[in-house]
Amino acid sequence: MNDITYDLRVLQSHLDSILQRVEHNSLTLKRLQSFEMHLLGLNSLAEILEFILDECKSLFDLEVVSLYLFDPNGEIAECLSQNNYESHARSGLLLVDNDGLFKRFFDFRLQPVLGLYHPEKYAPFFHGFSEPPSSVILVPLVRRGRYLGSLNLGSRKKDRFVKTMATDFIAHLGSVISVCLENTLNFETLRRTSFLDPLTGVNNRRFMEQRLVEELERSLRSQQPLSCLFLDIDFFKRINDSYGHQTGDYVLSSVACAIKKHLRNSDVLSRYGGEEFVVLLPEADARIAGEIGERIRDCIASLMLDYAESKISVTLSVGAATFDASRTQQTSISALAAQLLHAADTALYRAKRDGRNRVVNAGDIPSEQACTV
Repeated sequence: MNDITYDLRVLQSHLDSILQRVEHNSLTLKRLQSFEMHLLGLNSLAEILEFILDECKSLFDLEVVSLYLFDPNGEIAECLSQNNYESHARSGLLLVDNDGLFKRFFDFRLQPVLGLYHPEKYAPFFHGFSEPPSSVILVPLVRRGRYLGSLNLGSRKKDRFVKTMATDFIAHLGSVISVCLENTLNFETLRRTSFLDPLTGVNNRRFMEQRLVEELERSLRSQQPLSCLFLDIDFFKRINDSYGHQTGDYVLSSVACAIKKHLRNSDVLSRYGGEEFVVLLPEADARIAGEIGERIRDCIASLMLDYAESKISVTLSVGAATFDASRTQQTSISALAAQLLHAADTALYRAKRDGRNRVVNAGDIPSEQACTV
């Protein structure tokens, strides 16, 4: 009888253990499904990266999570930069232009690599963390036979990730993350290129008009000024007539590149049409706008462009205007946008009329008189 009682207790213990594992797996599955649904609902690459890096810690109860992404052409970095996301400063995010490390670790087996943390092997995947993990699992992110990168999870517990553990949940998560990353990057690349001027590589008029509305809304919320520069290449028709349209295209691209060097990451440069450019300067008052306009004008005036054995000098005329959110009256965003562009364009016309190669600052719209800098 005692033997039977003992056997029943052992059996009950096994059943309890099995039920606990089933309950744990069921809870993990629900949390994983919730994670995936949230991930699939995000709209931008920056949001996806932030969500993965933050929520994986909570989902798996981990101390260290990193994303190691393959970015051979700088598309991810460019996409994040245009959304004012500083990828280089984000702990746990690393962009690399070589997929050799992925090939060496995963060899297209598409299965997670896990076990005790060995610095000589795993340190590159956890670069920048003050305290390394004790055990790790590296999840390859692969789509259409191409490495996107890896999701790297680390625990301070040595027995958390052992080679005998099942990895079905985590491998499935890696597949979902891969799909989301690929789709979102493709979408944002398409959207970004549709807003680019193909000749100069800067934003086009459509993008500027959209961003102007966004920046005005931000200006109203923050009560910070927003300035606008209208820039026009002087006597551009003469360049086309004298040297040909290919030379004119080269001048446009060179001027756009030179203007961009004098702008901050938050500033927006667009080709407005023909030889005209527009720059939006968030949190820049009329004085700063005038100074930036003058620096750009001076830079362009000092250029000597070499093309097809010809040396070409170029000058710019610049009109500046500033929206002061603290002084505005109730009006529509579209009306404010039109007013700011009109003020900067009118100042540009004055610069042209007064001799070109100069900056005319309209000051704060609509109250101040235009003054020549």
